[in-house]
Amino acid sequence: MNVGIIGCGNISTAYLKLAPMFAGFKITACADLNPEAAAAQAAEFGCDALSIDDLLADSSIGLIINLTVPDAHFEVSASALRAGKHVYSEKPFVLSVDEGRELLKIASDLGLRVGSAPDTFLGGSHQAARQCIDAGTIGDIVGGSCCFQSHGMENWHPDPTFFFQPGGGPVLDMGAYYVSNLVQFLGPVKRVVAMSGRPFATRTVTSEPNPGAVIEVNVDTSVRAILEFHQGAQVSFSVSWDVWSHEHNHMELYGTGSTIYVPDPNRFGEPVRLNNGEDETQIEPLQVVGAANFEDLSGEIIANYRGVGLADMVAAIQQDRPHRCNGELALHVIDVLTSMMQSAGTGEFVTLSTRCERPAMLDDTAAAALMA
Repeated sequence: MNVGIIGCGNISTAYLKLAPMFAGFKITACADLNPEAAAAQAAEFGCDALSIDDLLADSSIGLIINLTVPDAHFEVSASALRAGKHVYSEKPFVLSVDEGRELLKIASDLGLRVGSAPDTFLGGSHQAARQCIDAGTIGDIVGGSCCFQSHGMENWHPDPTFFFQPGGGPVLDMGAYYVSNLVQFLGPVKRVVAMSGRPFATRTVTSEPNPGAVIEVNVDTSVRAILEFHQGAQVSFSVSWDVWSHEHNHMELYGTGSTIYVPDPNRFGEPVRLNNGEDETQIEPLQVVGAANFEDLSGEIIANYRGVGLADMVAAIQQDRPHRCNGELALHVIDVLTSMMQSAGTGEFVTLSTRCERPAMLDDTAAAALMA
């Protein structure tokens, strides 16, 4: 399947660089509101730079990857669907449940597919954890805790302004990694309660190309929540851009037989740990989508398989089966995240209005079929 990208910002490089690893699709064109950005990516990665209108009109392109800023996700995805193309969006999927429902309706009416990042939950770490959970190794999960805390994006991102405006913030930017992983482990969320804060009124950029720029903060940057799952578990979730340092684990789930320590949901391939109170066992990640293969900005060699969710979606279209990073999952995740912020504003529990199925597990055999 020929694929086009709309939005040639920072994340587009990862998709373009990693796409050749996967079977079933090829990125043939890209577009951006800034034609120079599209031209630069096209020149580096050997695809065509088109206007957005021309890309949507290109009958050879069957799917659009939507990498625009969050508040443009709905409009761009809807336009792509109406142009007769499947859509795979970066997170956040959309900014409201109503937008998500409308996109799914448009897609259903037109016989098209909608998918969304994150696909990191398909990584070898998290699928190894899923195997342990599904096998009953840790018993029934009764609770857990998740934590993403840093001091924001202004110290490294080349254009961090939108992260601190409505549609941004740590919940919508990072929460999807954690909630998607929790849903694949435990199933859908029943209700949430949360509190939030905004300690800093402005942020000073230290990254290039605009060090010294001052950003006005118009979104809460610390949220503490409790998620109750239909399965019965209660999981605390702390997400913040106001923390210089901490020693909390990314994710812990507490079973009746043991505790499972799940590594960073924004990474694909790190060991999982099990502890039953007496002995600790380390479980290595599944290897097809968990082996180290990519040098990150710090020079560390890590596992990076962004695009595996897209490859699975393309294969699912061809095989007429559900895809794992599907619209129903993405809609439920947005319901959870926006309900957290709603609860933080009202101080009341919010019951979720959506449900979804746990996506199918991606073992090494299934993953190998997605690789070039």
